[in-house]
Amino acid sequence: MTKAERSYTVSGMTCGHCALSVREEVGEVAGVDQVEVELDSGRLTVGGPGFSDDDVRAAVANAGYELATATANGGAGGGADD
Repeated sequence: MTKAERSYTVSGMTCGHCALSVREEVGEVAGVDQVEVELDSGRLTVGGPGFSDDDVRAAVANAGYELATATANGGAGGGADD
């Protein structure tokens, strides 16, 4: 299975604890094996063999934040249509 990587913009994060909460919640999503959060830009990068935007959005919401945008970074699979 090809690994997908997608970037998202998360709104509402203001501190390191915010970023950690998002990282932990998204890291629990099935098919995710890489999570990077850039607090200053609000950028969330997620990688793995297969995950959906809806699952990432739900995990971010569980952490108390909102997913604003999503962008594919390459690879196949992993999108909401997979």
